[in-house]
Amino acid sequence: MKNKFPIIIVIILLALFGINQAFFIVDQTEQAIVLQLGKPVRVLREPGLYMKIPFLQNVLTFEKRLLEYDAAPAEILSSDKKNLVVDNYSKWRITDPLVFYQTVRNITGAQSRLDDIIYSQLRVILGKNTLTQVVSLKRDVIMKEVTARSNAIAKDYGIEVIDVRIKRADLPPQNEKHVYERMQAERQREAMRYRSEGKEIELRIRAEADKDRTIILAEAYKKSETIRGKADAQALKIYADAYMKDPEFYAFLRSLQAYETAFDRDTTLVLVPDNWFLKYFSKAPKALKK
Repeated sequence: MKNKFPIIIVIILLALFGINQAFFIVDQTEQAIVLQLGKPVRVLREPGLYMKIPFLQNVLTFEKRLLEYDAAPAEILSSDKKNLVVDNYSKWRITDPLVFYQTVRNITGAQSRLDDIIYSQLRVILGKNTLTQVVSLKRDVIMKEVTARSNAIAKDYGIEVIDVRIKRADLPPQNEKHVYERMQAERQREAMRYRSEGKEIELRIRAEADKDRTIILAEAYKKSETIRGKADAQALKIYADAYMKDPEFYAFLRSLQAYETAFDRDTTLVLVPDNWFLKYFSKAPKALKK
């Protein structure tokens, strides 16, 4: 019995080893391919406990979660002939592990292929847009187009490209100064154009305002002169009517007003019989006698 005990232990160990080789677990974050002598025979997409033939079959697991690929910065030429140093990254995942294994084999091969695909699409699409559009105006639109095109090509490798983003897009150091000077000159030229247009509009508005002012003043002067003329005519008519009612009294009243204006307290008068201006000092008018 004692001689059989080591044999039993060996058998148990072999059985446990066989069981361990026959069963395997696919995690929730994984998907797997079962290979038999290097040839794929099964694709496992759901998590759980599975069985395989020991020693004849082996299992390769692949990530089901999103993966990130950070590409090295590369130079790309924009449509306005500006060299840009573009640093991009992408989010992707394995959708078909069998095709993925047959085409790129592993993560390293997939990232190398993605680098070629995404860079080529960035070069094509950014080459159709200007520096300003790439940097600010159309960044989201450009990235969506790059993502869609890259995903269409990556499907042939069992890969889905979820998102492509540009972390930064800078000018090469040797071109920055020249481009900034050119941009500054363009902005100054545009500012001068705006100032010139503004000055022209200002002069036109001033000229129209001066013309309107002249017309308004002329019409106001014309209206005031018309009113003044009518008032003077009416006053003359009133004076004339009053004069015609009693000419002698009117002459007497006007003479008194003239005396008040011409003389003061220290005035010395020399009366002569034929002085018409002082005639009312020597005799009273008929209106007063009545």
